[in-house]
Amino acid sequence: MTLDEPRHLAEALRRRRYLISAWPWRALAYAVTTVPLAGVLAVGLFVVGAPLLAVVTAAQRGRPVALPLVVVLTVVALAAVAVAPLVSAPLAVVDRWRLGLVDGRPLPGPGVRGLAARYTTGAAWREVAYAAWLGGAVPLAYGMFALLVLLDVLLLAGPWVAGGTDRIVLGWTTVDSPRAAVPYAVAALLAVPGLGYLAGLLVAAQAGVARWLLGAPSDGPALREVTRSRARLVGAYEAERRRIERDVHDGAQPRLTSLTLQLGLARLDVPEDSPAAKPLAIAHEQAKELMVTLRRIVQGIRPQQLAELGLAGAVGELAARATVPVTVRAELTRPVPELVETTAWYVVSEALGNVARHAGATRAEVRLTRPDRRLVVEVEDDGRGGADPARGTGLTGLADRVAAVDGRLLLASPPGGPTLVRVELPCRP
Repeated sequence: MTLDEPRHLAEALRRRRYLISAWPWRALAYAVTTVPLAGVLAVGLFVVGAPLLAVVTAAQRGRPVALPLVVVLTVVALAAVAVAPLVSAPLAVVDRWRLGLVDGRPLPGPGVRGLAARYTTGAAWREVAYAAWLGGAVPLAYGMFALLVLLDVLLLAGPWVAGGTDRIVLGWTTVDSPRAAVPYAVAALLAVPGLGYLAGLLVAAQAGVARWLLGAPSDGPALREVTRSRARLVGAYEAERRRIERDVHDGAQPRLTSLTLQLGLARLDVPEDSPAAKPLAIAHEQAKELMVTLRRIVQGIRPQQLAELGLAGAVGELAARATVPVTVRAELTRPVPELVETTAWYVVSEALGNVARHAGATRAEVRLTRPDRRLVVEVEDDGRGGADPARGTGLTGLADRVAAVDGRLLLASPPGGPTLVRVELPCRP
């Protein structure tokens, strides 16, 4: 799968070419492998639940219920509850693997280790809830869909089935001739794509519940606090960055500029053969070099091009300075928050630096898009590929910078190329 393709079935369903892509077949594979698992669980739930439901119904209607039967059913129910965390564990492992058929996003592990944890952690009981849902709700949904498919097949076969003594009863009417069955067959044929989408929606809903129950980390409150803490740190860093930028730009930089001018004027007043001429010339050159260094420091805090040209213009300037030809395609129809804008600039700068240093590429392309509530930055080159964060190509630091603003970095770099770096940054209003 390339990075331009949908990452999961729910996203693929929104694409126009869904029915002629591989996603319907992946959904079918997920549904087919669901049937035996859900069937076994449904039988188990029926064996345990049906007698209990019958006893409860009889008691509600005032019918006598034998005490030994109540005791036996209670013991069976308690035993089922006690065994459920153990049974749901291998099921959860299988379904985490199956989820990859329709959802390519990483799924957090269960974080449940040891027998005691199977009974004392929320993650383990979420797996039990998933098993109950898979054996209870999923067979009902699949059964209703199977009835719709059976009805559609019956209508499609109507012109060949109806006639003579064979009739098709549809509830609101009866089809007793091939000619009368033709309109229904045409309607059934037109409904086939709708059934394809409906099947995709059904599987996407099932996968969404699986991801929700099986993917929730066991230390959710702690992770939420870490996320909030990281957001506070990023906000504090941004405020401090602005303060340093303002102090340097409005305080130190004008003074250094004035000092450089004064030294330049002093050089004009001092004869070249004077003993002070050489030290003064050296001091003047060092002051000018320090001005250049200070400008780079200020630019490193927040690139001046962003304030003057905006993200698209600043990226275009980076592309113009690159050592390989770079094409920039920017589709930014809405404004981008300043912190996200700065992060995106650094992403492009570091990625183009990697292209120049490591890729051996002859061209590169930068794409900036603003779908939904996020900014997507893509940098692609035709180099040798094989990029590996473990080899110190700057990708690890880049991923950390992206993660600091709650974004994510995706890398596709097969040996032989091409290399595609995709960064998704949330743009909160």
